[in-house]
Amino acid sequence: MSNTDLRPPTEASLREAALAHLARYASTRLGLARVLSRRIDKWAIRARRSGDRETIAAQIAAAKAMIEPIVAKLSTAGAVDDLTFAASRSLSLTRSGRSGRAVQANLVAKGVPAEIAREATKPDPAREFGACLVAARKRRLGPFSTKSDPDTARKEMATLARAGFAERIAREIFALTPDEAEARLIAWRRDGETWE
Repeated sequence: MSNTDLRPPTEASLREAALAHLARYASTRLGLARVLSRRIDKWAIRARRSGDRETIAAQIAAAKAMIEPIVAKLSTAGAVDDLTFAASRSLSLTRSGRSGRAVQANLVAKGVPAEIAREATKPDPAREFGACLVAARKRRLGPFSTKSDPDTARKEMATLARAGFAERIAREIFALTPDEAEARLIAWRRDGETWE
């Protein structure tokens, strides 16, 4: 272990770590604060092995106190923006076949404030229908299924319900023929280019 591993985190090193993280990943304010906190915790584990615990505890407290001002400065500079993150992630998850409910839960888990998550996932029947079509195609359900008996259809509808889709939307999709479903999916993806 080198001496550089044992040096306590400074404002400059934490800011540099935050920028390095943001260069690779989109993040929320809370998400970035968690990243920096984990970095401090990892340093503390290494430092406790070879140092005075009281001194290290004080250094940990000082380092953790630097997190919020760093995140605030980066937010003011526009490097971290919960609204932009929520809009982008919402769009990406919807295109991948996640229901509005699942998208909202994902955003909150990533540290997006609840009101911003609700705003980013406002009910949009066309988006929800398209996301349900994508989910059905990925899982080979409904019109994309190779089986067509009523028991299988009931189980497949339950799968979509567990994924957060409304029964009404699932029934609409199950009423489509495979060709109609594929055509609707292509049209939805094409129209999706204008969502942003």
